[in-house]
Amino acid sequence: MFVGEAPGRDEDAQGVPFVGRAGQLLNKMIAAIDMRREDVYICNVLKCRPPENRTPAPDEVEQCRPYLEQQIALVKPALICALGLSAMQALLQTKASMGSMRGKTFEYRGVPLIPTYHPAALLRNPSLKHEAWVDLQRVRDLLRAGSAA
Repeated sequence: MFVGEAPGRDEDAQGVPFVGRAGQLLNKMIAAIDMRREDVYICNVLKCRPPENRTPAPDEVEQCRPYLEQQIALVKPALICALGLSAMQALLQTKASMGSMRGKTFEYRGVPLIPTYHPAALLRNPSLKHEAWVDLQRVRDLLRAGSAA
């Protein structure tokens, strides 16, 4: 399961998560770990686009949390990859920075959780791609080892 922040303009218009430029990059990221988009569940913490595409406010995250928790319970993912700071902070209920959290594996209600950079951040700052690739390899390796099953 990949969890992002909130729908962008393209996602809001189509009602499907990660369909814009960041979604195209996410598809490539998923393919790089020998999976297909059809093999994973993709969602967002927020279910609607914040005004002017701003960072979700804490009360918005809390309003959407029950829906996200229900999605996770229904999907029963083997592993969760939190895409970006907002998703990581919402799932782990922390204010920690991405830099201090990525590169590690956490647990969300018994499910391994790996935080990494949001694909949109990688588009803005390609120098982060190496670190994201290391995180994705951890996702792949945990899934292959079955320790995330």
